Amino acid sequence: MSLTRRDFARNSAITGAGVALAGSVGALATAPNALASYDTDSAEGAADARHGVGYGPLVSDPRGILALPAGFSYKIITYSGRTRLESGEFTPSNHDGTAAFDGPRGTTLLVNNHELKGPRANWTHPVPLTEGLVYDPAASGGCTVVEIRPDGRVAEWVGIAGTSTNCAGGRTPWGTWLTCEENSDRAGTNGMTKDHGYVFEVDPVDRRANRDPKPLKFFGRYDHEAVVIDPKRGHAYLTEDAANPNGLFFRWSPPQGFAYGPGRFRRLADDAGVLQAPKCFDSGGKFVDDLSRATRIGTVYGVDWVDVPDRDARTTPVRKQFGAGEVTRARKLEGMWWGDGGAYIVSSYAREESPVQHDGQVWFYDPKRRTLTLKVLLGVNPDPSRDGAFDGPDNITVSPYGGLVIAEDGEGVQHLFGATDSGRTYPIARNELNIGTEEEPEYSEFAGVTFSPDGRTLFASIQTPGILLAVTGPWKRQKRN
Repeated sequence: MSLTRRDFARNSAITGAGVALAGSVGALATAPNALASYDTDSAEGAADARHGVGYGPLVSDPRGILALPAGFSYKIITYSGRTRLESGEFTPSNHDGTAAFDGPRGTTLLVNNHELKGPRANWTHPVPLTEGLVYDPAASGGCTVVEIRPDGRVAEWVGIAGTSTNCAGGRTPWGTWLTCEENSDRAGTNGMTKDHGYVFEVDPVDRRANRDPKPLKFFGRYDHEAVVIDPKRGHAYLTEDAANPNGLFFRWSPPQGFAYGPGRFRRLADDAGVLQAPKCFDSGGKFVDDLSRATRIGTVYGVDWVDVPDRDARTTPVRKQFGAGEVTRARKLEGMWWGDGGAYIVSSYAREESPVQHDGQVWFYDPKRRTLTLKVLLGVNPDPSRDGAFDGPDNITVSPYGGLVIAEDGEGVQHLFGATDSGRTYPIARNELNIGTEEEPEYSEFAGVTFSPDGRTLFASIQTPGILLAVTGPWKRQKRN
């Protein structure tokens, strides 16, 4: 049933939903909590930590890899070109989206995407073409499964190979990983032998279930970023990272009577269920063309859903199948995570291709109310080379200690940072591995942020060269400050 604009306007009047349709860079800079991050080298960081927000200033790492607050430490789990798979081949490079699972006999299992695009010859350490686990032998990406044993030993093997640009993805309620291709090359393009732009399911526990990889075409063919599953209603939500025009946030509804479970997606037809894109409107019933229009934390938009005409994009990319006024777009739709009864969704930044500029938004979609609420807003960072303000949120996870933990993929200095329920941000880690030069330093993005099942360990990766890290320390419940 459609949520009409009139219904939303009436409900908003009752609940007092905030809304902001127009704005400017100046408005962003003064929006509540828009520039809530602080200088991590200042006394302010320590003061915030004493008052219950964050963990204090970051301490430089003598190893030159990861700066952390006092009392925290890290271990390197995998390192591309240094650690090896069970097969003897090197760990692939370009770590990205990750999820953690309880494994057998007290182990922790991590499924780790490798964002490798194009022909295998382009990469020193592509995902190995393990027999039976290959979709397209020309493609360089895929996933590995990392097993951490109770005694600290680590094993790693291929979960899927021959896929392209495996960026984010998402875990399922039944304990598998959905890996997403952020590339929609057709067979015959860039050396590919099969069509790309799909989602695949990887089982971290049952290796046999991963044989003969099958693209889940009913989710659509486009530049996928992330996916989450609503465990109550059965919908899947997916993000698209694309421009010209900006990408879309999708909802997939399963066919009636479909029962979820490991491997059951494989049984569905390519056109199973219904794929839809959002059409948002404010409390006055006015259509919202782009999510960058929101310039205040707490802004709420109602959401209707519009059917995708051709989800496999046989002649026209999915996002270009809609005209002006038909759907709501956003720039750099990136990570997602299911928590608190809904989906947290990242728009990494917006520039000239969007109505209003910003350096990051995190939205919360409430499926019960069918609303999007702006939870985190980062104003345009005036000096990304200076440690302090954050920009370019990417992968995201819901913290067992309250709020969110976000991987930064912006300009200049790169962080893992937290955001409280009220939208306030604080640093957790800083990448100190310079892959540039002393004169022109360069720091890779963070990716694959996720907690262990017991909540004691935060896993995250430095994408280049590809380092999976485990962070432990005195985690604490974060206040709403």
